[in-house]
Amino acid sequence: MNRREFLQLAAAPLVTQVAAGDHWRTFEITTKVQILKPSGPTRVWLPMPLAVAPYQKTLGDTYHAQGGRAVMAEGDDLDILLAEWEEGIEPILTVTNRVATIDRTANLTTPTVPPPLDSRALDRFTRPTKLLPTDGIVKATAHSITRAAGTDFERAHAIYEWIVDNTFRDPATRGCGTGDIRFMLESKNLSGKCADLNALFVGLARASGIPARDVWGIRVAKSQKDLRSLGLSSDNATRAQHCRAEAYLTGYGWVPVDPADVRKVALEEPPGHLAMDDEKVRTARGRLFGSWEMNWIAFNYAHDVVLPKSKRPALPFFMYPQAETANSRLDSLDPDTFKYDITAREV
Repeated sequence: MNRREFLQLAAAPLVTQVAAGDHWRTFEITTKVQILKPSGPTRVWLPMPLAVAPYQKTLGDTYHAQGGRAVMAEGDDLDILLAEWEEGIEPILTVTNRVATIDRTANLTTPTVPPPLDSRALDRFTRPTKLLPTDGIVKATAHSITRAAGTDFERAHAIYEWIVDNTFRDPATRGCGTGDIRFMLESKNLSGKCADLNALFVGLARASGIPARDVWGIRVAKSQKDLRSLGLSSDNATRAQHCRAEAYLTGYGWVPVDPADVRKVALEEPPGHLAMDDEKVRTARGRLFGSWEMNWIAFNYAHDVVLPKSKRPALPFFMYPQAETANSRLDSLDPDTFKYDITAREV
């Protein structure tokens, strides 16, 4: 029995017990991948739902690589499904994940969370990554926002408010963006989507000495908060990838944030291009420092991801399906060569 199977068995009775009274919701996500122009041996990698978190429990995974083989590669907070086919076989992969979630709200009124037994567990969430440097213009910007003063809570909140005030969601951005925060700051082009705006929060927080992390995932249902822009309009989740962020604050633990979704509300909620003092924007702004609506599934916290058996460079983050043939790594956002469909339904 692997770790995911053990956690699924452990979580199942718990979710059954609390589902009716504590608003757990269960979702089934089905991903179908087809490589349209295979060449030589072909590999496909999918990010799997985060196995266990206070707001999420993995209840089961099934997968079938038609004519090939599939195996789960487990990590501390990154599980990857790898499927492989030999030359001459049409690569088709079907994966179904069942996940339970519960809305997440941090208690920000009273610091009640004890410090971790070993503070070194947080060290990796203060380190730079390829696209999240913590020196140069990133550190200088963080200092100008926070003046290196106040508690970590006050500094994190100041960074959040600065991002909401100074960034913009650009609907023309491909996918969820690249997350290259040094380029954003140096070019003074503070626009993009969630992988850009929330990565900027994470990088600035780390540059301020605050442990922070991106959480890569996907939306799986409509919003129940009267915000059409922050949920699915149907069961089609193929382009619903969305990353969020967390900061570890003394006395409060991991605090969920999502400044990118504040800008999404401002841009997309009807009738569109809402002013920042609009009631919906103000409500989202207040709620998204400290809470997440869990019509969304978390995948992982990883950066600079080396895919098992891959012959290509590391990924800056792992949120989309990935594939390689003998010729190259395929473009996850190009439907002409890499076709996949993701559907989500509540069960």
